Amino acid sequence: MDRLRTTAAAAALLLALPLSVAAAAPALAAPAAPANASTSASAPAPTAVHVDLPRPTGPYAVGQEILHLVDQDRPDPWVPSAGPRQLMVSMYYPAKAGTGSAAPYMTPAAARMLLDGKLPGNTIPTETVTGTRTWAKSDARPQGGHFPMVVLSPGFTMPRASLSSLAEDLTSRGYVVALIDHTYENTGTTFPDGQTLPCLLCNKLTTPESWAAVDNSRAKDVSFVIDQLTARPHPAWRYARMIDRDRIGMAGHSAGGASTVPSLLTDDRIRAGVDLDGTMDVTVPASGIDGKPFLMIGHPLPGGAEDSSWTESWPHLDGWKRWLTFAGSNHGTFTDFPLFFEKLNLPQPPGTTMSGERGVELTRSYVAAFFDLQLKGVQQPLLDGPTAANPEVTFQP
Repeated sequence: MDRLRTTAAAAALLLALPLSVAAAAPALAAPAAPANASTSASAPAPTAVHVDLPRPTGPYAVGQEILHLVDQDRPDPWVPSAGPRQLMVSMYYPAKAGTGSAAPYMTPAAARMLLDGKLPGNTIPTETVTGTRTWAKSDARPQGGHFPMVVLSPGFTMPRASLSSLAEDLTSRGYVVALIDHTYENTGTTFPDGQTLPCLLCNKLTTPESWAAVDNSRAKDVSFVIDQLTARPHPAWRYARMIDRDRIGMAGHSAGGASTVPSLLTDDRIRAGVDLDGTMDVTVPASGIDGKPFLMIGHPLPGGAEDSSWTESWPHLDGWKRWLTFAGSNHGTFTDFPLFFEKLNLPQPPGTTMSGERGVELTRSYVAAFFDLQLKGVQQPLLDGPTAANPEVTFQP
């Protein structure tokens, strides 16, 4: 169970599941299920439900713009014949209230591939995903000023949209957020030419070395995105002037969280990192991570077990650090997906008592507190220890 950070009943995670994980156990940074597991037999009848993302909590309105970035200096690591590495990135930025139009949650093609990939025999309408209420506005006018930037990386097989609630909330609190789709590593990424590229890497990660290769590749993706956003005199984003180049952090879920370690090790511009329930395929070396602050947040493992990559890495973290566990949570808690589970009456793993909204609320609160402390220098009592307001949250001694 060391790398799973999940429960034995992971089939109930449904949307949060990798497409197939039989060959990948025990080396997963995402939840596992038997290869022959099928959710179609117990899936609910077709229904179109409406999901609202929780309202962001900060004072700023949220703008969004989608970027297509091409790394001409790096062939795609998984499909070299495809040419240069291409990435789709959702840029979130503090915006002027009342400007712009509602930003979509996902493209229809990517939403269909998500549903069909995660739910064999799926009959849930695509509109259940594409109709999700977001708070971001496309073409919104930006606020003036400079803001810290947080780069977000989603879990393996999971689209960047899965971290939309976190991205919107950080932005509302005064951050620029770059949310990356790692091409060929998720159920589907739609590009400007209309293509939606599938998860060609799914089912192919069978060794610890192959998982580490994903994390190291993601670190290169992240550094390239930062390069493009901070380039002078011609950055790739028209609002790049909003980014404070001296205050950059990174957070991710599952494999995205695991990839924060190689990112911190290889890119001096990234000052702080957050791992949301991701087994560290690249563990923290004995030499540390140059004193950079690090936050780990996970769900409880069966029998009180701990992920060995976390216990191995914990003493080597040589800067400010916290290790939190959310009681009653599961691997998907740190994403938007439990909001969909509840609306669709889809089961979650045994022991799950935390609602989707509460999971979003706690994830937003602790991640924002971490970056407010580390990138803005604002003291955060929330991170000092347990609080009666959040009894689900325990601190590793």
